[in-house]
Amino acid sequence: MKINTGFIFFFGAMGGLLFGFDTGIISGASPLIEKSTDLGGLGLNEWQTGFIVSAVLIGSAIGALSVGSLSDKFGRKPLLIIAAVLFIVGALFCAIAPNFLLLVLARIILGLAVGGASALTPAYLAELAPAAKRGSLGTLFQLMITLGILLAYVGNLGFLGHNIAGIQDWRWMLGCALIPAVVLFLGSLLLPESPRFLIANGKAEQGKAVLNHLRANTGENVAAELADIEATASQPKGGVAELLKIASPAVIVAVGIMFLQQLVGINSVIYFLPQVFIKGFGFAEDQAIWISIGIGIVNFAVTTTAIFIMDKFDRKKLFTFGSIVMALSLGILTLLNFTVPVEQAAVPTIILIAVYIFGFALTWGPMAWVLIGEIFPLSVRGVGASIGSAANWIGNFIVSQFFLILLAAFGNNVGGPFGIFAIFSVLSIFFVKYLVPETRGKSLEEIESELRAHTAKQPEGYGST
Repeated sequence: MKINTGFIFFFGAMGGLLFGFDTGIISGASPLIEKSTDLGGLGLNEWQTGFIVSAVLIGSAIGALSVGSLSDKFGRKPLLIIAAVLFIVGALFCAIAPNFLLLVLARIILGLAVGGASALTPAYLAELAPAAKRGSLGTLFQLMITLGILLAYVGNLGFLGHNIAGIQDWRWMLGCALIPAVVLFLGSLLLPESPRFLIANGKAEQGKAVLNHLRANTGENVAAELADIEATASQPKGGVAELLKIASPAVIVAVGIMFLQQLVGINSVIYFLPQVFIKGFGFAEDQAIWISIGIGIVNFAVTTTAIFIMDKFDRKKLFTFGSIVMALSLGILTLLNFTVPVEQAAVPTIILIAVYIFGFALTWGPMAWVLIGEIFPLSVRGVGASIGSAANWIGNFIVSQFFLILLAAFGNNVGGPFGIFAIFSVLSIFFVKYLVPETRGKSLEEIESELRAHTAKQPEGYGST
């Protein structure tokens, strides 16, 4: 059965929606969970609530590290289906967990799914997309993440205070992830396997058929692409040892890009924006959630714009532009909050966070995921993407664990932690300049050939040429 290519790319990227939803929904649910007496006790302490939030990050790091070698061995599609099943199981158990420990376990299961999807999807989309549109189509993953976050914020507001059928509101918030999880599972059953994986695993005819279908009416030279894939596919498969041997510069780039994507502070906004305005500026809870929704709309709208520009400008130029916008907006925000009275700084802070989101969502948000899907050789692409994704989750864990501590250390002055994020935004400019390779418009096989040549020469800087 021939599946519409739009359907393929939509459902290929849909793991990002669950990624965004399951990481974003907790921002509204966690205060309710902390006060809940529905977990076999008289409510939770701050440590327990924090662990429920971070449990998904622990599971995500494990899932991201585990899925790479499995996807290189068994294929991208089977692992996407397994991730969808884990999303379903995790969402269901989050909704019905009777106590703290089982809720943590359910969140870890969700994390396994989120981490698996974050490692699988960029590589899968990169292997399906034509070179000229790989950036735009790869950006669909980040667009789905931002849509999931926005839907989570709306869900938080919609269920807040509504204990439908006697079931507490936070359970409805967490449980409604079942709907997109089931949709993802059904869609994943119809997705094709990656043509590059098929060709590399002795299923050349199936791989050619999938590639011909994907390239129909695109004007791409399918014969030339097939020849490049077949030549590259002859390389022996390998694990971490082979990855470090043939692609160590790409590992450095992937880990650095993914750490920096988190250390510029994005998930301090995603997870804690309501608390920033409640603790830092004295806003009411409903006002703070409405601010989150507004920022979520900006995030989604700008990521949509990124799809249309991603393949029109060099990756390095876009990364650098985003770093400059983030550094300036966060730097001004920091100075403002240390020099202006709190009541006068609130509205400018909202505007500056929106500008920061603009810089991130247009560049670092989508492009980091695009990059880790395209810079690794085919023989170790799954393993490489999983290491990059795991670095992202480790960075995420660091930011999420220390943000509120930093905020408290600066007397709830948001200029403190955001000033630190501004420093990392500046550092990211130099990382991109000297280490990140330019990949726009190149086939995956061209990128691999350049990487192998660099590795053989032991270059001083992978991206500096």
